[in-house]
Amino acid sequence: MEKILVLDFGGQYNQLIARRVRDHRVFAEILPYTAPLSVIKENGYRGIIFTGGPNSVFDPASPHYDPAILDIGVPILGICYGCQLTAFMAGGRVETAEQSEYGKIDLHVTDAASPLFADIPTDSVVWMSHTDRVTVPPAGFAVTATTDACPVAAMEDATRRLYAVQFHPEVTHSVYGNKLLENFLYRVCGCSGDWEMDSFIEDTVARLREQIGDKQVILGLSGGVDSSVAAGLLSRAVGKQLTCVFVDQGLMRKDEGDFVEKTFTSLFDMRFVRVNCQEHFLSCLKGVVDPEQKRHIIGTEFYKVFWEEIRRRSSEKGFFAQGTIYPDCIESGKGDADKIKTHHNKVKMPDDVEFLGIIEPLCDLFKDEVRRVGEKLGIPHELVWRQPFPGPGLGVRIIGEITAEKVEILQNADWVLRDEMAKNGYEQHLAQFFCVLPGVSTVGVMGDHRTYDHLVAIRAVTTDDFMTADWAKIPYDILARVSNRITNEVKHVNRVVYDITTKPPATVEWE
Repeated sequence: MEKILVLDFGGQYNQLIARRVRDHRVFAEILPYTAPLSVIKENGYRGIIFTGGPNSVFDPASPHYDPAILDIGVPILGICYGCQLTAFMAGGRVETAEQSEYGKIDLHVTDAASPLFADIPTDSVVWMSHTDRVTVPPAGFAVTATTDACPVAAMEDATRRLYAVQFHPEVTHSVYGNKLLENFLYRVCGCSGDWEMDSFIEDTVARLREQIGDKQVILGLSGGVDSSVAAGLLSRAVGKQLTCVFVDQGLMRKDEGDFVEKTFTSLFDMRFVRVNCQEHFLSCLKGVVDPEQKRHIIGTEFYKVFWEEIRRRSSEKGFFAQGTIYPDCIESGKGDADKIKTHHNKVKMPDDVEFLGIIEPLCDLFKDEVRRVGEKLGIPHELVWRQPFPGPGLGVRIIGEITAEKVEILQNADWVLRDEMAKNGYEQHLAQFFCVLPGVSTVGVMGDHRTYDHLVAIRAVTTDDFMTADWAKIPYDILARVSNRITNEVKHVNRVVYDITTKPPATVEWE
């Protein structure tokens, strides 16, 4: 399989660059700038992309690399900081600009014969974000594009197949950025674009069969996208050698436990074990109101129940599978780059439980790629495209003490919201939407009776990355229908409010 390396120098767009490469049907993987040159040589990459970064090449503490990488015979594309670093390593001049460039900038291509700018207009708009800039290109490099404030907006040494651009082609604001990346992959690196999701499934299933052999596999199935798709792949590979353990702590959305069980027992050939333990969790949470304490109890008890079930079924030593995806695994070029990201999928095993090894069939994929695999495996759309759901479940959407009555109220209210959004098709405009039970009672009138019952809050946001989020401008008539249905169909609710707070200052979840 042909591969492109994205060498991360601490930029915020490292994963976006890899995704753009994969969009062109070429596999990309990310390594931090601390990766040894010997490792890069051994991996047989068709091309290397240097990412941007927040540092200055003049700072001794900033990310640098062995200049020998420029002479290993592999095409290189430097982006932003990667452009300056290329010039710095090759003997060019980098200076702090009198005028920084941020945002949309007009680019002027000065060498239309450059393979990087093939089929790209002479004048176009790109996205800049820099203070330093290359003022004199290294020996052997020619300037191929400029802006009014940047004399070297792009440069290349065609003989050594070294290319660099000061702007960010990976972002959508660079109008022809995607075409530039395509030119680098196909015209410069000679890629054939043979990476497809169908072949990924076939190759992964074959590899899993070889790795697992006749041994057993245990997977903790949460009902989320990642673990569900991992279960689908493993089931296709080894069938009933796979046991999926589904711990239903009673804090899922309405009927979700039944939906997960029905899906996986009818769709796949596997052994499915459901552990119903709502009463146990509620007893552990009785009287607890602190949100962090609730999270801790739910997480701790979940793994206690899970591992106890595993102990009961570990008659022979097998493999343990997880739904870990690529962003959970990659090292970051920021700060202390030898620290791998900690994620909830990285499960700590008890000392008395032993496995032959850990299997992570999705560890090379991004979230949207995982969803595509899930669709091809035939997993229902509503599961593959489910919204983010907190690990502690509805426990973080019930403010104050968690009780069985509150869980039922919130499940029913949330179901009405989801049902109404599905009916009118508005769910496709929202990144996430849900109900919250704030633990507030209000005065109401139902029929001829005065009531003092629960208030339900609705939270709905739009966002691209969940780093920031805006409250969704849901039409009033839709909100009115949701409110009417909740107060009429859900017992013990007499008021509905809508959260119109952005992130920041608020978070998406309430707890």
